[in-house]
Amino acid sequence: MLLTLDVGNSHIHGGVFNKDTLILQFRYTTASAHGSSDQIGIFLRQALQENGINPQEVTGVAIASVVPAINYSLRAAMLKYFKLEPFFLQPGVKTGLQMKVATPGEVGADRIAACIAAVGLFPEKNIMVIDLGTATVFDVVTKDKVYLSGAILPGIKLSLEALSANAAQLSSVSIIKPKAAIGKDTNTNLQSGVYYGHLGAIKELKKAMLDELGADKHQVSIIATGGFAQLFQEDDLFDLVVSDLVLQGIKLAFEKNK
Repeated sequence: MLLTLDVGNSHIHGGVFNKDTLILQFRYTTASAHGSSDQIGIFLRQALQENGINPQEVTGVAIASVVPAINYSLRAAMLKYFKLEPFFLQPGVKTGLQMKVATPGEVGADRIAACIAAVGLFPEKNIMVIDLGTATVFDVVTKDKVYLSGAILPGIKLSLEALSANAAQLSSVSIIKPKAAIGKDTNTNLQSGVYYGHLGAIKELKKAMLDELGADKHQVSIIATGGFAQLFQEDDLFDLVVSDLVLQGIKLAFEKNK
């Protein structure tokens, strides 16, 4: 079995693969992982055991991390509690992508993982990946597997938190698709603003990127992932929503580098 970890700024999204089947997913707050390697290792073993998986059956560990500060503790936890040297998706490893960007080393491992998985799903198509998490991130990969990068904007939750923190009379609200764009009170005004504002941003960035692709824009598969992808699923923005896209990409990267 393969243990995969997508280490983001807010959460660690974990998964266990039995061959090609993802049999378990779990989450852990990244802030909690800033403790000792023992804290991380004990949590991971317990998460597996509570879900009927013997930690000793894990034969590989693969990690995509955008939080370098905890990578040492993650590695130490894997060595101590799983007796395994973890694979990190990082510059220099095989990805199957040609990096046509100014600074390849700055591209987040989660972005690369998502693109690896997207290419696996649509190997003959141009691809746009939209990851709606802490940040909303766009990535474009050509049908020739050339990674062009894309755009980053504050995620919908981050935008709402920033507004609430800096406006004394505005509090945080539930992030939902509102019934109407014209809100009737402060809460529904906020819900409308963050939802339709983000929807508009996604549409505009998507259109601008497709226009830049020119003649190829009709041959683009658009794949969404991340915690807020489902919020926009009915807005005709994406061809496919894959919640575990990054985990799938981490697995594929691990296999490419065996």
